[in-house]
Amino acid sequence: MVVEMKDWLDSIQSRNKAQAKYDKEHTQGLYIKLNLKTDLDIIQWLWKQSSKQGAIKQLIREEIKREGQ
Repeated sequence: MVVEMKDWLDSIQSRNKAQAKYDKEHTQGLYIKLNLKTDLDIIQWLWKQSSKQGAIKQLIREEIKREGQ
């Protein structure tokens, strides 16, 4: 039982290390600060989205496309 738990923990650590390496090489995190008074409409809209990241990316890509025309 102890060996199985150690193996399980080792596998989690390996996955976390691999994920961290992938993230460092392939991703970039961004932060947006929204004001509860002046940006409440945006906050409420975002909370209604099933994927906040997906909704934001879709809007940005639509704007990029519009700018390109």
